[in-house]
Amino acid sequence: MEGIQTQEVGGLLRKWRERRRLSQLGLALEAEISTRHLSFLETGRSLPSREMVLRLAEQLDVPLRERNALLIAAGYAPAFPERPLADPALGAARKAVDLVLAGHEPYPALAIDRHWTLIASNNAVLPLIAGADPSLLQPPVNVLRLSLHPAGLALRIANLAEWRSHLLSRLRRQIEVTADQVLADLLKELSGYLMPGESASISDNDIADGEYAGVVVPFQFITEQGILSFFSTTTIFGTPVDITLSELAIESFFPADATTAAALGRFGDNT
Repeated sequence: MEGIQTQEVGGLLRKWRERRRLSQLGLALEAEISTRHLSFLETGRSLPSREMVLRLAEQLDVPLRERNALLIAAGYAPAFPERPLADPALGAARKAVDLVLAGHEPYPALAIDRHWTLIASNNAVLPLIAGADPSLLQPPVNVLRLSLHPAGLALRIANLAEWRSHLLSRLRRQIEVTADQVLADLLKELSGYLMPGESASISDNDIADGEYAGVVVPFQFITEQGILSFFSTTTIFGTPVDITLSELAIESFFPADATTAAALGRFGDNT
């Protein structure tokens, strides 16, 4: 039984090292161990201690959820708890999220989990998503699906090709970091959505080429007041030791021009 666990954790460590494009020598130097010892760990000839699993996972920047998986594969108990955001232990964190969202008004802001599921949003988000098909607004709401689905917000995004390419490139990078199969399936789904005038889905090359030399990629949204233009920022918790917090992100949108700022200001005056 021990041999099976050792082989499993060794293979996982090797996959994470290869995913990070590190040689055995490079990882060994960063973890301050010998290359020979690392080789024994990866091939299953040696069983890593709990501390060694955590040290290698830290150097490889393995997400907390997957660090628990490494520990379990090595025969140890998980190190990182996963509580729902409503858990009293996360009360201070949830309050911080609510304060950030409310304090960002009249500009839109929302909180999402690792799969881009909507966790919370402020009042400025509601007018932007009001025209989407009700089926896309039924919990759990996936923000990327809502944005790019033809029945969602896609037809109201003035620079849809640019914004879609940006989102899919960002999703692809997230998959590279986390190796999350749910995100890989989501990428495949979103890549199959057709834009107006398209006859086929975009290719992997289209996604990979969706990088822009400009300062930011704008989000240009068509409204009754005209086109509102935003740029976005992402906020994460700095030192989380809870899986839920480590996977939580706040997406904040700021006006990219004076017209948008004025329109959002008027919205704020009316709320």
